[in-house]
Amino acid sequence: MNRNGLYAVIAILLIAIVGFGIYTYQQQTRPGIEVRVDEQGISIDGNG
Repeated sequence: MNRNGLYAVIAILLIAIVGFGIYTYQQQTRPGIEVRVDEQGISIDGNG
């Protein structure tokens, strides 16, 4: 494999890693609602 091919593979891997990081961050910071039902009743917790 020549140098340009190696650089292309490294660039593709970096783009994939950055894209996965952005996707994971958005999933964790997205507003949502958590509903719990237990002995004490119904509890609704929103982080948005």
